[in-house]
Amino acid sequence: MNEMSSLDDFAVTDKLINRELSWLSFNMRVMEQSSNKNYPLLERLRFLSISGSNLDEFYMVRVAGLRGLMMSETSVLSDDGLTPKEQLMLINEFSTELVEKQQIECRELLAELRKNKLDLLEPCRLTKAECVWLEQYFLEDVFPILTPLAIDVAHPFPFIPNLGFSLIIDLKREEDDKPLLALLPIPTQTKRFIRLPDGPKGIRFISLENLLRMFIGLIFPNYKLVNEGIFRIIRDSELEVEEKAEDLVLVFESALKRRRRGNVVRLEVNKDMPKNLRKIVRKELGVLKEEIVDVDGVLGLSELSDLIVDDRKDLTFEKFNPRFPRRVKEFNGNIFAAISQKDFVVHHPFESFDVVVSFIQQAAQDENVLAIKQTLYRTGDNSPIVEALIKAAEKGKSVTALVELKARFDEARNIKWAQDMERAGVQVVFGFLELKTHAKISVVIRREDEKLKSYVHFGTGNYHPQTAKVYTDISFFTDDKALGNDAVHIFNYLTGNTVPQSLNKVKISPYHIRSSLMELIDKEIEFAKAGMPANIWVKLNALVDPIIIDKLYEASNNGVSIDMVVRGICCLRAGVPGLSENIRVKSIVGRFLEHARIVCFGNGHKLPSDEAKVFISSADWMPRNFDRRVEILVPLENPTVHSQVLDQIMGSNIRDTAQSWTLNSDDRYKKVEAEGEVFSAHQYFMTNPSLSGVGKAIIEDND
Repeated sequence: MNEMSSLDDFAVTDKLINRELSWLSFNMRVMEQSSNKNYPLLERLRFLSISGSNLDEFYMVRVAGLRGLMMSETSVLSDDGLTPKEQLMLINEFSTELVEKQQIECRELLAELRKNKLDLLEPCRLTKAECVWLEQYFLEDVFPILTPLAIDVAHPFPFIPNLGFSLIIDLKREEDDKPLLALLPIPTQTKRFIRLPDGPKGIRFISLENLLRMFIGLIFPNYKLVNEGIFRIIRDSELEVEEKAEDLVLVFESALKRRRRGNVVRLEVNKDMPKNLRKIVRKELGVLKEEIVDVDGVLGLSELSDLIVDDRKDLTFEKFNPRFPRRVKEFNGNIFAAISQKDFVVHHPFESFDVVVSFIQQAAQDENVLAIKQTLYRTGDNSPIVEALIKAAEKGKSVTALVELKARFDEARNIKWAQDMERAGVQVVFGFLELKTHAKISVVIRREDEKLKSYVHFGTGNYHPQTAKVYTDISFFTDDKALGNDAVHIFNYLTGNTVPQSLNKVKISPYHIRSSLMELIDKEIEFAKAGMPANIWVKLNALVDPIIIDKLYEASNNGVSIDMVVRGICCLRAGVPGLSENIRVKSIVGRFLEHARIVCFGNGHKLPSDEAKVFISSADWMPRNFDRRVEILVPLENPTVHSQVLDQIMGSNIRDTAQSWTLNSDDRYKKVEAEGEVFSAHQYFMTNPSLSGVGKAIIEDND
């Protein structure tokens, strides 16, 4: 504790890391996994692809918003005191470095893959036989769907969709040298990377853009090529919704169409594109000079995932089969019997998401189940949970589904599911226009012994079977009466817009979560002042909220020991003397995407402790989660559940040295270099079929 320092001594700019730069730093960590020699080659390529996809979405959403603010000449500043223009300048500087490193990693990976007989070819490396095959492929499978577009007075520059590729081509007619400027949009209806017939040289691909370049003469007969270039655009994806819309579904269907015509916020061009063609593209798309990115390599890195082929399993992770929870097995798969015996948690993806699906499926079939209430944020295609809800409604059960239409990039899918469920008799509710419903809750009401009993599932992740295979999340099953009553009250709020006057145990945003966390932190401060142990452990995806960050600084200055595992954005500055010297922050980026939100308070004891207060949550610590979303914070009081989450799951994350980066006081992340034996939390959970009673020993050994 530094008694001479005061939080007032630090300016806002000194107390907070810029949110956008912190996100870019996170994506840099994702990209750096592509150079991890401990991973198979195609898994490294997958990380590179993910970093490309992440960057695309960042520009579609975050940069687009900042660009709009800059264009409107608003005076709004970021929490760390920067104007939109200043932030965009810093973003461009950081993203330029990121793109350069992505392309370096891409070249190195493609070279290593070539040595392992998986090759992405330039046209000059094709064999004669491959050229013959490609010409036939081009004529039969590509040429019919091409639309070459002349650009002249009578033919204005066409609309290019978001993430669209196009060739811009400068031609001259052979007979009289008459110029022709044309665009050749690269169709999305065919594969970006074309696999050539297999041969002794292994698996060989060529990109669609290179295929088009090879056969420009067939597309523009009687013309000779002068110059050409390739470009890719990213558009603003933000949706604007009128608050007083009468039909929310119709509004979102309309908004999704408008999204396709959003403003261009980023223009990627191949580095060798001639200046005259670059000037034309920039002018026609209305792009600022600083929004143009020269790419020395492959454009659209997100699509490199298409090179991850099923027949090269030797270059991917060995398949992992999640365990089915032992508790449920003991009751022959009967979820309700298992919950009645004792509360339990399921740790995804190490334990199967099938138990969550079974919870709803069994409820749909159970004659004693009267009602099912379900929130749906992201569900995926062919959702077994949605199908179970439909079957339950068809059997005459009361089924209520809260479908969040504002789940970014899943809006269209959610509209379809809502319509399918309504036709089957499900009571579909779309939540609030001003709030996004992000809470993950399922409630099953069952008649037992002539009384009604509530079974509840609280989750940190989405009801999405596919993401549950790669996201680390927690499912909590309980028949606790107080928690069940809270869940029912929360659904009444979601469907009837009646704010619960009081909840027994669960806290919800936008009403209670931030204030409850502040009170819990204050209690740890009191313990520290009294000379008692004062500890906080937190696991989040993002830490942005300046109010709670200030409270954490106050706790640190009063001697509270704080350990945080924040996967992505972290605006808190860690380890700064006089500000946060008792706060340690690290990020885990590995085979699985860390997604669970956990918060633990020592409650006057050193963590881990049986006396600690432990919670799981759907909410990250961001203003939007506290103020503009419906979220949940759920206490874990059952001793077994408490121990598994605190001692085992949280403890292993803190101990991890295999895939951890530490946030230093200079705001930079440094890869943890383990002294002695390396410990991987992911590997630990994959290889330990029984977690009972081992977590606390892990932490004590680490001390």
